[in-house]
Amino acid sequence: MISSPVIVLLNMAAAAALLLWSVRLVRTGFERAFGGHLRRWLRRSTKNRFTAAATGAAAAVLLQSSTAVAMLLAGFMSAGAIGGVTGLAIILGADLGSAIVAQILNSRVGLLTPLLLLVGVMFFLRSSRRNLRQIGRILIGLALIFLSLDLIRQASAPLSESGAAQAAMVYLAGDPVSAFLIAAIFAWLFHSSVAAVLLFATLAQQGLLSVEAAAAMVLGANLGGALIAFFLTLKADVTVQRVVWTNLALRGGGAALALVLLTQFGASALLVGSSAAQQILNIHLFFNLALLALGLPLVAPLMRLATRLLPSRAGALSDTLARSALDQTVQNQPRRAFACAQRELVEIGNRIEIMLREAIGLFDSYDDAIAQRLVLDMKDIARMSMDLRIYLTGIRSDDPDEDTGTRAFNLSGVAVNLEAGADAIVRKMVDLARRKNAEKLNFSDEGWRELSDFYDTVLRNVQHGITVLISEDVGLARELVEQKEKVRDLEQALVRKHLKRLRQGLTESFETSAIHLELLRALKMLNTSFAMIAYPLLEEHGELLESRLADA
Repeated sequence: MISSPVIVLLNMAAAAALLLWSVRLVRTGFERAFGGHLRRWLRRSTKNRFTAAATGAAAAVLLQSSTAVAMLLAGFMSAGAIGGVTGLAIILGADLGSAIVAQILNSRVGLLTPLLLLVGVMFFLRSSRRNLRQIGRILIGLALIFLSLDLIRQASAPLSESGAAQAAMVYLAGDPVSAFLIAAIFAWLFHSSVAAVLLFATLAQQGLLSVEAAAAMVLGANLGGALIAFFLTLKADVTVQRVVWTNLALRGGGAALALVLLTQFGASALLVGSSAAQQILNIHLFFNLALLALGLPLVAPLMRLATRLLPSRAGALSDTLARSALDQTVQNQPRRAFACAQRELVEIGNRIEIMLREAIGLFDSYDDAIAQRLVLDMKDIARMSMDLRIYLTGIRSDDPDEDTGTRAFNLSGVAVNLEAGADAIVRKMVDLARRKNAEKLNFSDEGWRELSDFYDTVLRNVQHGITVLISEDVGLARELVEQKEKVRDLEQALVRKHLKRLRQGLTESFETSAIHLELLRALKMLNTSFAMIAYPLLEEHGELLESRLADA
């Protein structure tokens, strides 16, 4: 066995890197395959705080990350679809879910590593269905997690005989505060508290960390895990910040308090488990379970306190409405000019996405100030679209053989379609919400759930369209067009469901029938506006046959 300290540390670092990447692989697989379902589960978990916490825990188990749940939640809270009390309950549940993940990944399921890897690779390489390929990605990620843990055990074995390693272990055992802070920084830097906890538990199992040091580091990883979402949402809506900052105070402050208790009474009083690794993971699980049990009854007063400490910012409207990416001085340099136009289109798309999030909230709680702001946003987008089209007509090349007209025409078409999407939000959605409020109508529970799910689908496609604008990825463009067909079929299915409720004589369905059907059409129209982004790119690469996708 190679005993060089440099080689040993290099092997450990490589194994730890594989662990971090494997956890991310599983998370992205779940997001791509089941992201829509997860979004719907989160949005529907608003009945009470206990349901919300359970949903947050389940989502964190699937995504292998409480941070991923926090970022999904941020979108709903920004749109007003989920309130602060429910949001905090979801986050607390997600913290417990991430502790459960560590327990699962440390189980004897690792014996299935060869089978998981074999089946995962077969699914990923042989399947033509997107969801099956992502399931393959998940299985590969799980297999690599178990493999990386084995590699860490093997790589760290020589360190048990190293005098320097033993000295470091003794130091960390005698200085739990340093161990706590090192672990917090590690978890934050690598954006994965799950991977950090698994690493510390594995090192404890190998005897490279004392139980006291490993326990302090696991508590530090909880602080680091809360810091990840804190830094990722620094520019988010204040409603999101209240939840994330409160979670940081609870999880980080609770971890610090637990560290004090640990130093006072020792880790031996908390040890439950048949091995050192299991004991450390149980401390992690018990801490987050206690945090949920103590914090869940207090979510309402905690959010009232957070609202007082972080009040809504008056006059938070953007002051960037008049800014533009269109540089008039580069119109004789087509590549740079078209890049400017593309950035302007991305900005328009981002603005429309924000409009959509705000417009759907009007159906739940109508606010005339928001409605008026959306009208002004629409006027500004119309101005941006016109300025962009004028800018495109002025792009010229010194090379007479260079064709700038086709590219300019395609980008102008995208601008027109995006403007039509914004128009659908203001002239349809906002007017429908205003009408529903004026007539004091309410959707049936089933009808509103269907509309909300359809909105989620369209919102994801809007984000998908913006990604295609940025990346010009042909594969993503194909998926966007395929989604257009699925949205059309889904809209027809939802219309049939609504008509069935009308035949059943449901009063709420009768009262809101026209609004329900028109809202479906408006969302489908918006989806089409963003799907059209893909067509010029696909046509350029020969991926279209008479307005249909060519066979792959």
